[in-house]
Amino acid sequence: MVQMGEIYSHSGFRPEKVTERVGETMIINRNAKWIRASEYTGDVCPVFTGAWKTDKEIGSATLRITSLGVYEALLNGTRVGDFILAPGWTSYGKRLQVQTYDVTGLVSSENQLEVTVGKGWYASPMPGWIGPADRAERAQRAVGLLAELKILYRDGTEESIVTDETWKWRESRIRFSEIYDGETYDAAFEDAQPKPVLCFEGPYEALIPQEGEEVREMERVSAKSVFLSPAGEMIVDFGQEVTGYVEFAVHAGQGEKIRILHGEVLDCDGNFYNANYRSAKAEINYTCRQGYQVWHPHLTFFGFRYLKLAAFPHMPAPEQFTAIVLYSDMKRTGYIRCGHDGLNRLVSNVIWGQKGNFLDVPTDCPQRDERLGWTGDAQVFVKAASLNFDVEKFFSKWLRDLAVDQRADGGVGTVVPDYLPGDEPSAAWGDAAVICPWQIYQTYGNPEILRQQFVSMKKWVDYITRKTKEENLWIGSTHFGDWLGLDAAPGSSRGATREDFIASAFYAFSTKLLVKAGQVLGKDMSAYRTLHERIVRAFRKKFPVCTTQTEYVLAIRFRLCEDEQAAADELAERIRREGIQMKTGFVGTPYLLHVLGDHGYGELAYSLLLREEYPSWLYSVGKGATTIWEHWDGITRDGRFW
Repeated sequence: MVQMGEIYSHSGFRPEKVTERVGETMIINRNAKWIRASEYTGDVCPVFTGAWKTDKEIGSATLRITSLGVYEALLNGTRVGDFILAPGWTSYGKRLQVQTYDVTGLVSSENQLEVTVGKGWYASPMPGWIGPADRAERAQRAVGLLAELKILYRDGTEESIVTDETWKWRESRIRFSEIYDGETYDAAFEDAQPKPVLCFEGPYEALIPQEGEEVREMERVSAKSVFLSPAGEMIVDFGQEVTGYVEFAVHAGQGEKIRILHGEVLDCDGNFYNANYRSAKAEINYTCRQGYQVWHPHLTFFGFRYLKLAAFPHMPAPEQFTAIVLYSDMKRTGYIRCGHDGLNRLVSNVIWGQKGNFLDVPTDCPQRDERLGWTGDAQVFVKAASLNFDVEKFFSKWLRDLAVDQRADGGVGTVVPDYLPGDEPSAAWGDAAVICPWQIYQTYGNPEILRQQFVSMKKWVDYITRKTKEENLWIGSTHFGDWLGLDAAPGSSRGATREDFIASAFYAFSTKLLVKAGQVLGKDMSAYRTLHERIVRAFRKKFPVCTTQTEYVLAIRFRLCEDEQAAADELAERIRREGIQMKTGFVGTPYLLHVLGDHGYGELAYSLLLREEYPSWLYSVGKGATTIWEHWDGITRDGRFW
């Protein structure tokens, strides 16, 4: 038997006490104990079980539950709730969500609660393309469970069933499950040897009620075709890239194997391609039981349009496959339809891109060995996101994680939750701390988001003030620049725009928004108003001339020009001179059409918007995109890949 101290250190979990979250009411009864498997389970997902009997009439029953890892709970054989990948992804050392379910209708005289726990974001080796120590530490964590089922009886008495040393665990049919590499399932496996659990001192102080939108099975997309590629591969095409998992139906013999790989595109020869997934295996391995069976993964997700059936009992029909689409349960609020088919497809791609990347946190992609909450992506897209869907609750939860992950000096990491702690804070990425709460306030009119985030917003601006090597500007740091700018030098991804220019422009913008937020909250912002005035003066002196499209766009949009119209005239002339092509990247593109439209160049803005040749928004539409690509030329003009 492994000793408790060995198991606990193996988990690697280091709870951080957050006393401000401890109120008078316990989220879960403190008699409930954190439990985990008493043996190292390797890749196998454990099932924790608690059983009890009652002969009383039930009035109500409430389950409060959370895990280190992601869980799926069954009470008397029926799934509890609709939350997929609960408890979601937060900055676990400081904030761990607890879900509350009304399970009154599921309780009977003899009861069994079964909870399967997988690695999820907590214990998968993320991110996949680098090897820092904390990534390796995550991969070695043991998962854990904490739960309380409170029953109120009709006679006025009550009872709490809690996780403790009386619970048992066994191996589940899920033999492997991880965020990047997929899931392995043996439908015929049975573990008849329940084993005692091990109690441990888990993170009670980090517990918080559920804050974000639950991730749910939101849509179902039927397969459009099943065919053999020129290379002889069995391919399933859903006609639309989705985030989620496949459900398949099959008649099979005991022990027959199914192996499924996921991909976004076919190569120029029509064969399966997923090299862009990098180290993420993104595969399903399923061992069949005898007869007819319907199955889908339980504790992971994929981004895909195509499936390669590397092993399947026979050549299947399309109706055997359904893509189940997962995303946070957001209400769609914005709709656009026009007379231009290409623009309608572009809007559809934006919507699908948002659904695919708003899976509990605003991520950059749903498929490869990344899937991180990049702060830059969030601030670039927050306005459009808030007009497409009701994301107030979604962003409120994520921004709380940004605040608790904010570094002691006020710096904001490039991803939240901060799984890249060694990254240097970057302009336009860290500025999400200010831009996102301000935009959520602008969209929904609720100042609570500003009250919640004001300290974080202020800490970010103060961080820049202390960080810079030249007063009233942000000079001398390393940034992502105008990421993927189309004017980048060969071999570079950062665009031609000066990084100090971008950093100083965003310093001015965030300071200005901080002043506005403080005014909404009735705070004295005179010192920061004066700081903003000094930044603008210093900026104009330091950068009297713009040298790229993005520099013009930022200077105009952030009101840093002495003569905005003259600058807009120069920008328009530059765009015409450069062939009516955008040259902007991550930083400049979101504001480009706004700047042109606001300064009398609406026709030129539409010329850019409706352009179909590379580079353009509609280029990817012409190449068959069903979501938004990261690179303008994700598929190049000759049909190959970026």
